[in-house]
Amino acid sequence: MAEIIQRDGTWTFDGETVRIVPGGKAHPVRLALGELAVPVQALAGVSFEPDRKGGRLRLRLRGGACPVLRAADGRLKDGADPYVLVVEKDRTGVAEYFVDEVRNALLIEQVPEGPVDRFLLPGPALPVSGGGGDGTASFDGETVRLTWNWKAEESKTASGPASFPLARIAGVRWLPAIGLENGYLRFEPVDGPVSAPPKYDPYSLELWGLSKKEYTAVVVAAAVLARLPQARTALDGPAGAPALTKAPEEPAAPVPPPADDHDVLLRRLRELGELHRAGVLTDEEFSTAKQAILSRM
Repeated sequence: MAEIIQRDGTWTFDGETVRIVPGGKAHPVRLALGELAVPVQALAGVSFEPDRKGGRLRLRLRGGACPVLRAADGRLKDGADPYVLVVEKDRTGVAEYFVDEVRNALLIEQVPEGPVDRFLLPGPALPVSGGGGDGTASFDGETVRLTWNWKAEESKTASGPASFPLARIAGVRWLPAIGLENGYLRFEPVDGPVSAPPKYDPYSLELWGLSKKEYTAVVVAAAVLARLPQARTALDGPAGAPALTKAPEEPAAPVPPPADDHDVLLRRLRELGELHRAGVLTDEEFSTAKQAILSRM
């Protein structure tokens, strides 16, 4: 068991699952997500990034494994990213030990680094709500509801709150406010995208970036994304690609991981030997991991 407790949150690893509990003053997105359980099969890697104040512990998930990361599409800041933990200076050794434990498990389980064709983590717990700007979005697993505030355009408020069942949604996109440009949370109806800008689109919230709580719109996006029927992530698609596509009748084969460097594999063998001699790895674990490395050489 590896565990690291920080003001930013607590991470534990039992050899199979990384459990993440956010700290009491964590970013609103992380608080909205609550406790996360990340199976080792969903991990592509882990690292510790030291700095003069301590550093950051970072999990790298396989492409398409997490609906939150897919909905965010690389736009989450470190403070909002549930897979980043701020580490204080007196806990860097614990962070490095945590990294070693996760890496050893990845090696023993022979987890590939490539993307997956389905979510390996569930969507955010329901019901969920979030957003800001000109309204709030909520989702109960069956229906999306957009409630407008006094800042919304009359074209939205005239018809009252908008609600539509999941069956009417083809996709969802989230874009945070960047600089002077407003962002949005947009739900794409099955009968075709709406051409109106988010400010006037009854299927969209406009996000102005005036508070951290507006980032919670990404949690709603992830919850919907994870529960769309016959849905799969658009892995490694261009930035302008739809946020979601229909799954093919036969799932695409996973992309194989890149070939390992020979010197890296030799170093891993030496590290395994040291762990075995120190009693960290059993004879069976050492043999399994050793064979996995030799098969790649």
